[in-house]
Amino acid sequence: MSTNLSRRAFLGTTGLMAASLAACGGGNGGGEGGDEGGDAAATGSVYWLNFKPELDETVQSLATKYTETTGVPVKAVTAASGTYQQTLLSEMDKTDAPTLFIIGNAAGVKEWGDYAMDLKGTAIESELSTDAYNLYDESGKLVSMGYCYECYGIVANADLIAKAGHDIADIKDFESLKAVAEDIHARAAELGFDAFVAADMDDSSSWRVTGHLANLVYYYEEQDQGKFDSTTSSISDKYLPNYKNIYDLMINNSCTEPTALATGGHDPANQFSTGQACFFLTGSWDYTGLSAAQPSVKMLPYYCGVAGEEKAGLNCGTENCWAINANASDADKQATMDFMVWLVSDPEASGALVEQLGILPYKNAAPSTNGFLNDAAAYTDNGCYVMDWATNYQPNVDQYRAALVSALNAYNADQSDANWAAVKTAFVDGWATQWAAANA
Repeated sequence: MSTNLSRRAFLGTTGLMAASLAACGGGNGGGEGGDEGGDAAATGSVYWLNFKPELDETVQSLATKYTETTGVPVKAVTAASGTYQQTLLSEMDKTDAPTLFIIGNAAGVKEWGDYAMDLKGTAIESELSTDAYNLYDESGKLVSMGYCYECYGIVANADLIAKAGHDIADIKDFESLKAVAEDIHARAAELGFDAFVAADMDDSSSWRVTGHLANLVYYYEEQDQGKFDSTTSSISDKYLPNYKNIYDLMINNSCTEPTALATGGHDPANQFSTGQACFFLTGSWDYTGLSAAQPSVKMLPYYCGVAGEEKAGLNCGTENCWAINANASDADKQATMDFMVWLVSDPEASGALVEQLGILPYKNAAPSTNGFLNDAAAYTDNGCYVMDWATNYQPNVDQYRAALVSALNAYNADQSDANWAAVKTAFVDGWATQWAAANA
């Protein structure tokens, strides 16, 4: 409690500081990226509080290189895994607070948005290739912007699909996916491989269907009702039949029987890598391993029978979003802005980040070497819509997903209407119940 009181006191004092700066005409800190901030940049410094532990070595190297090149001091600190919020809380309460930090989701915007400089109209915003991963507050302030993103969908082995007499390019909606999958499953013994890998329901894999696949239900409801946020207290069952379409297709056209999924242990990644099946629900984080084993891999959208889904893209999102401390000095804001632009536009700097992060959504960044992320970009370039990660708003996520696992396991064992009704209850009523519990 004392920490929270300290944070509120800090917000009050720094808010007054920010107001004073604004009254003196320096509220934007030269952050527009124009000529006015040049002198400030020369005397400013950067403090980057990094969110991703696996990025630490690269962060330290880039900080050192920038300082050597420009003379601008860059301090880089990486929070230990799982401790970012605690570290941020502690560091923001210091005189020498981070100038570059992470606000990665709607809850973060609510908690830390007052600390963030409005990035609209700035030099770093002008470097963006898409607005899809940016976070805004209720007033429309651009609080933070994504510096990388991940994607997930249906990974497909184009070579195996071709061996079965089909062309992956012909899979453009649920009906075409269903035709290919059911044909391959029917001829599995002859072909030597099946359609889908196991949809294991143990803790190591169940997130694929209770988190990622569930996103299609939420995403399409967003198109009807508006974007989800932390106040989304209920959902409907309108798109649950579409979830059932792809779920049934996956469990009933697989190299593993539905009744064997509850305990898991089938190693779906290995099933895919060793060519036992053509389709696997996963994400960009698995590209390196899967492509090394099966070079002809592509990622398909969650085709599920929704009208217009031939224009669907992949599920793309991030919780890795940069914010600039609104309460930093003008000089430090400008120095931080310049540093960010360098990170995403310098060939070597952006290349080092891309090597670790997969992709940067900035127009002058080095190209991605991750094929699944390139698939995501290709869909977007072709005018397909991005399915944002509405699943991030699942309330009391562990409890909510545990109830889904239980209901889906009962359905896997006996695919009756009654058991599917229980899945619907876990999906829809479970959301309302867990939201109420989380917001009591």
